Amino acid sequence: MIGRLVGVLAEKHPPYLLVDVNGVGYEVQAPMTSIYQLPAIGEKVTLYTHFSVSENAQQLFAFKDTVDRQLFRHLIKVSGVGPKMALAILSGIETPAFVSAIRSGASEILVKVPGVGKKTAERLVVEMQDRLKDWPHAGGDSVVPPVQAAGPVARQSDMVAEAEAALIALGYKPVEAAKAISRVCQQEQPERSEELIRLALKSMLPG
Repeated sequence: MIGRLVGVLAEKHPPYLLVDVNGVGYEVQAPMTSIYQLPAIGEKVTLYTHFSVSENAQQLFAFKDTVDRQLFRHLIKVSGVGPKMALAILSGIETPAFVSAIRSGASEILVKVPGVGKKTAERLVVEMQDRLKDWPHAGGDSVVPPVQAAGPVARQSDMVAEAEAALIALGYKPVEAAKAISRVCQQEQPERSEELIRLALKSMLPG
């Protein structure tokens, strides 16, 4: 079991990352809330991982800390929530906000998370309240994760393509991803693909 990776961030194509650990490249998938906080390509990074094995795939998921990893492990135990949906949930809402919504039974907050419908939100509240009863980390109700200061400006076409690929990997249909990205580009001037993804996710929230 691989529980932690310490190495150099070699590639970043959200939600996929490549981490070079002593010459061995580990491909992992990470939620956007973790990716927003990663250092630049070529810098040292520490990620906490979860190894998932199914009939069709072996996947390694990575998180910025053990708190997010533990929540991911709770999520995939919920009926109807697999690793892909759990990754999408953690990409759309910060861990403290999610825990707060579960504890208060606020399914209406969870419905705002991309990919979570009313029935799924209600099931999450029912099945996770006991598991998170003694959870030590709780906070506000922000659904939009923070973004780091922007780095060098990427080429627009590359940034758009990377953002669309990330949304599709999170479970959105290509048409939905393209429309969301286009809508953001008409209203904002994001300088990094991570920021464009964050704004696109926000634009798909109701109200």
